[in-house]
Amino acid sequence: METIRVWTKQHISVWETLQRDGVYHARAEGIFRNEDAHLMMDSYRWLAANLPNASRKPAGAEYPIWLSFSRAGTMLPTPDTVLLELEVDADLVTNVNIAKWGTILNCSYIPADAQDKKRHSQLLRDWGTSDEKACMTQFYPQIKREIQASWARLFDDSIQLGSPESYGTIWEVRKEWVRSAEIL
Repeated sequence: METIRVWTKQHISVWETLQRDGVYHARAEGIFRNEDAHLMMDSYRWLAANLPNASRKPAGAEYPIWLSFSRAGTMLPTPDTVLLELEVDADLVTNVNIAKWGTILNCSYIPADAQDKKRHSQLLRDWGTSDEKACMTQFYPQIKREIQASWARLFDDSIQLGSPESYGTIWEVRKEWVRSAEIL
């Protein structure tokens, strides 16, 4: 079993939960705290339901936990957060392409190739809409379904969209995986 080093920046309460319970599972109330959270909920629900290892989600876990493959990739320090360095079984980690995930967060279409991108763009022009409008309103249900169906390409490494860089996700953090904890 191969292990890898990964990092995750979390709210300080995650570290407190690990100290108390020995395990942390991400739940909706911990993720969707700010006023813009409703804009991301569809994307996160989709991700949680469609991760290749979704069937291995432990009881109590609602959403995956984001990981970085480098310490520098964990974003800037913010108050009330902790940077956890973990050593985990590589098989537990699912890679998520950063560019494709950003496309999903923007409620946009992930094209299969250049021709598909051209076809989808023409569809939007014909309907006088955008990906964002189609996803955020009830007026374009067929286009919204097409957009969301394209998100399955997130896990298809043969489809490139920008950089090949990726984050990782995992369903839980266990206290025994923590190699260091730095309160920021």
